[in-house]
Amino acid sequence: MKKTPESHYRHLEIRSFMIQAIRDFFTQNNYLEVDTPIRCPSIIPEAQIDPVTTEDCFLQASPELCMKRLLSRGFDKIFQICKCFRKNERSSHHLPELTLLEWYAKDHTYLDLMDQCQRLINFIAARLKLENRIIYQDKLIHTAGPWERLTVERAFDIYSDKSLTKALEDKSFDEILSFQIEPHLGNTRPCFLHDYPASLASLAELLPDNPAYAQRFEFYIAGIELANGFTELTDPVEQQQRFEKENRIRIARNKALIPVPDNFLKDLETMPGAAGIAMGVDRLAMIFSNAASIDNVVAFTPEIL
Repeated sequence: MKKTPESHYRHLEIRSFMIQAIRDFFTQNNYLEVDTPIRCPSIIPEAQIDPVTTEDCFLQASPELCMKRLLSRGFDKIFQICKCFRKNERSSHHLPELTLLEWYAKDHTYLDLMDQCQRLINFIAARLKLENRIIYQDKLIHTAGPWERLTVERAFDIYSDKSLTKALEDKSFDEILSFQIEPHLGNTRPCFLHDYPASLASLAELLPDNPAYAQRFEFYIAGIELANGFTELTDPVEQQQRFEKENRIRIARNKALIPVPDNFLKDLETMPGAAGIAMGVDRLAMIFSNAASIDNVVAFTPEIL
């Protein structure tokens, strides 16, 4: 039998301590831990994510729909750590079976989520005795004090060879974000990249004073995206239209149509204003254990099962 290397054991040990700290943080802040179905008859139609199917159902890419349906039933503050599945995602930062942390809170906005992210990361860092700093590979990231908040438009002005408007027009947004912008984010202090174009935030509320942009952010440390959060859209008519738009994009890309989640849209009619966020547990474990690859922080990779 092949023995587990000591470094792999240490990475998994840190991951375990980190997950325990996550649960303590949320329970101490009066969040209820929930457990929703992984196998669902419908999921979020998203142009960029290819779902995994099982018989006549989907394996969730996120627990988002079920968790927001719980908000519509009177739950105010909930969190979950669960397995999610995305086809054709595999790299040093991606797994087809990943672990997500998601949390939702009634009457919160994406600004509240940014503050919560900072408190959560500092809570975990304190548990791991990291003293207000994280060393990841050759980068020293300071976690005390204010974190950077950078709009998407400003990030394109600073780091891209073309404007945000031009990148949207010629459909190079994702490529520029990945190769020109992300490597600069969160290298000395964590960074929130916020106010995404409305067309790139299909489940988020728009900015009330500038509806061309949405109340969405992504969170970065050492150039690695760790979380995606937003103020939730609660208009079921608008949400259905956005789902249908995502499906039109899927069809144009020769991808299968995803059934619109009707039960979710019905519950959205009674969902209160809220904010929600998905954070990658595997990537977060990479950061806290100083692991170069996501392979180092999971017990088994897909290739050795």
